[in-house]
Amino acid sequence: MGSFSIWHWLIVLLVVVMIFGTKKLRNMGSDLGGAVKGFKDGMKDANGNPASDASAASSAPAAQVTGQPANSDKTIDVEARQKS
Repeated sequence: MGSFSIWHWLIVLLVVVMIFGTKKLRNMGSDLGGAVKGFKDGMKDANGNPASDASAASSAPAAQVTGQPANSDKTIDVEARQKS
């Protein structure tokens, strides 16, 4: 009674398939696989070549902060009035 038999797991699998459907389960599986692959690639990059992140960050030019937005020609200045 402490462990589940194969029949218990098959019933659980059948209920899960009936609730979610095969298409959603397939999408969740591919999303999970992509996330695991991305995590492994990130860990490989972090362990394999940590200097690449620092050099990429230092080589990118810093954005200049000004009082005007970058697309100021498309900005519309309006005043909000309270409804009375």
